Amino acid sequence: MERESDVDALIAEGAAAPVDGWAFDWLAGRAAEERPPWGYARRVATRMAAARAALDVDTGGGEVLAELPQSPPLLVATEGWPPNVTVAARTLRPVGGRVVAVTPGAPLPFRDAAFDLVVSRHPVRTDWAETARVLRPGGTFLSQQIGPGTVRELSEAILGPLPPPADRHPERAVADAEAAGLRVVDLREATLRTVFHDVAAVVWFLRKVVWTVPGFTVERHRPALVRLHDRIRAEGPFVAHARRFLVEAIRPAD
Repeated sequence: MERESDVDALIAEGAAAPVDGWAFDWLAGRAAEERPPWGYARRVATRMAAARAALDVDTGGGEVLAELPQSPPLLVATEGWPPNVTVAARTLRPVGGRVVAVTPGAPLPFRDAAFDLVVSRHPVRTDWAETARVLRPGGTFLSQQIGPGTVRELSEAILGPLPPPADRHPERAVADAEAAGLRVVDLREATLRTVFHDVAAVVWFLRKVVWTVPGFTVERHRPALVRLHDRIRAEGPFVAHARRFLVEAIRPAD
């Protein structure tokens, strides 16, 4: 009975905590992930300081732009998840940013060659043709993206064995960028240790990072969550590995 009460309380805690925005502060002390070595936010800040007009695609809650020490004269962000639009608008107001609500998969609602810098952290999907269209000649696209099979160990702990990942491969991103007329000038990859200390952190993470277990619900996946809780209690923290890659491309000036 004590075990059942313990796992019930943890699952309920992870299911009740808010997941708006794209910050992971709620996981402090419950889960941790290594940071990529390239310092994405620092790179964005450097490029934003030199930009005249910049766009952040899939801004989440605006967390990256909120840390900018210097904003360009024109700073715009897009977001496709309605709860995040309100969060991002509030977050970006102090740095002079404006948030535009968009429909996922639709063309970007901006004129051709509107921006000399486009950035995106963990986009749901990169529309390379649209990215190239809104970039000015000589403009830069900088993005940190989710790599193939990220936290696959966690996905398989809930769903069982999975086939090899079919998408999110860096090589495909390079090919798609070049097909859209961009030139890739930097590509880096990293595998990052990700540690979950309790099943509440797992539940919260799966609610927020929805592609890890598509269609995740506590009710549907409760048996797997209980098994994972027992495994953590018996063996210690559950370890998975996140995969990230950094891609930088330019629209040729000619």
